[in-house]
Amino acid sequence: MPTAPHIALDSAAPTAVDGRHIRALTFQSVRMEYLRRVLGEPALAAAGSRALVVGSGRGLLARGLAQLGLETVAADPSPAATALALDTDGGLGVTYLTTPAEELSLPDGSFDLVYCADTLEITDRPEAVLREAARVLRPGGAFVYDTVNRTPVSRLLYLGAFQTVPGTRIMPRGRYAAHRLRRPVELAESLDRAGLSAKDVSAFKPRDVRGLVRATRGRRRGTLTDDQLPELVDMVLQPGARPLVTYLGYAVRRA
Repeated sequence: MPTAPHIALDSAAPTAVDGRHIRALTFQSVRMEYLRRVLGEPALAAAGSRALVVGSGRGLLARGLAQLGLETVAADPSPAATALALDTDGGLGVTYLTTPAEELSLPDGSFDLVYCADTLEITDRPEAVLREAARVLRPGGAFVYDTVNRTPVSRLLYLGAFQTVPGTRIMPRGRYAAHRLRRPVELAESLDRAGLSAKDVSAFKPRDVRGLVRATRGRRRGTLTDDQLPELVDMVLQPGARPLVTYLGYAVRRA
């Protein structure tokens, strides 16, 4: 009989349901697909030699960037997440730091690419996050992010299913709040104030929402492992579509 799970972020305990890690695993394919598109833009062709992942968790996305040949730094506010990332680096040479997104302990203009993950939808200081990202980017560098829109559907999922409903809960209560979910137009205004020019927004979602439900319920029951979830959820990009829940985007650092 499967062992009863408990919610614990940044935990490798056998019975822990770590919603951060689940999210990173299921988002990884669309994040990497979108990053390849951004790095393929003619204006950014010379960029990307040095990358920073903010909100890196266990380092999955940072390792993906390192595998593309980028010198990569992974920053996360959780010491436990940093320790787990170090344990699973696999010799890729990623540099792991424990530091908050709002106050990065990194030099000005030291990166060609900054990816902000698992941050904008949980911080109460988005302007500080964006200012710090812009500060550490070189002029012309790319700021890439994914986050959660503020819509009735996103509230149902993120405030209800993922952190309240017992059968599908994978996050601690209070991790998400309505005022921390931001519409693309609101985020574009904040990007502009930080010195970042918004270039694109792309929705993404599960191919079939029934797969998402089966995945979260199965993980809660302990009948599915973390590694089984990405194939079941099967996230897909929707360029040009209105994001009902999650979206990616990128901006360029102005001189």
